[in-house]
Amino acid sequence: MLVLAPAPAPAPAAEGRTPRPSAARRLRGWLVPLAYLAPALVFLFLWTYRPLAQTFQLSFYNWNLLPTSPMVPAGTGNYARVLSLPELGQAVGNTLVYIVALLPFTVVIPIVAALLTRRVRGRAKTVYQALIFLPTLVTPVASAVVWRWLFDPQSGPVNRALGLFGVEPVNFLRDPHAAIIAIIVVAGWSLLGFATLVISAGLTGISSDYPAAASLDGASRWQITRWITLPLLSPTVLFLVLTTTLLSVQITFPLIDLLTQGGPDGATTNVYYLLWQYGFRNFDAGFAGAAGTVFFAGFGLLALLFVWLSDKLSFYDN
Repeated sequence: MLVLAPAPAPAPAAEGRTPRPSAARRLRGWLVPLAYLAPALVFLFLWTYRPLAQTFQLSFYNWNLLPTSPMVPAGTGNYARVLSLPELGQAVGNTLVYIVALLPFTVVIPIVAALLTRRVRGRAKTVYQALIFLPTLVTPVASAVVWRWLFDPQSGPVNRALGLFGVEPVNFLRDPHAAIIAIIVVAGWSLLGFATLVISAGLTGISSDYPAAASLDGASRWQITRWITLPLLSPTVLFLVLTTTLLSVQITFPLIDLLTQGGPDGATTNVYYLLWQYGFRNFDAGFAGAAGTVFFAGFGLLALLFVWLSDKLSFYDN
């Protein structure tokens, strides 16, 4: 007897699969966000990456910035001059002093101020934030004029206050040891408000459930701050440390130029002011380009180090 085998059932159609979009459709999906980003990318290229490439190119030439003067190839001679410059060591040392000395103004004092005023609410909070952020809005030229009067060795309020304690008048802007302290105080005063608001924003992002649960378990306010608030605030703190490290040189540059001109005897000169002196006072564009390239590479390595440390040390609540 002949038995016919049943025909194989057709393979079930794949369920839940969406057809893969074509390359043209994917490209059209990228066009809209690229159109929004295009102006920013164009200006970023024109104002950042293009000058950076030109600076790197210029570092291999000798040129005095005159359009009628030819650019003479110098090879790596400008880099050798930068690394052997006698003033470089002092400028780098002053830069490190600025970075370390500004950290209390951008990390320690803002954390204390933000924690003490955390419970301020309503209109009082708005007034407090406006007052503490006000120094950040003052231009360096205006603040330099005011602080020059405050530090005046004859009639300045700072020396008058010191005289009440029997201290002799100090010429803050001409004394080699006091001048750098004066620059640090002025720069720290201008950064304090911004850093405090950043810390306050970081505290706002911490859920109130953690302190509430800890207080139910009998934790004190200090224990909550030490073991809950500060660890959860670590990403914000590391951001401020990175910002201070990378921007302290730029922030102190106009104050140095307006108050001390890098003196006395280079006591307040940082690496950016040294670069500016050789580029726009000595008209040595090739040397300034080499110095700018070296400083850019150094600060870039610092940024990469801080990004790595941020990934290792930051503590998140998720």
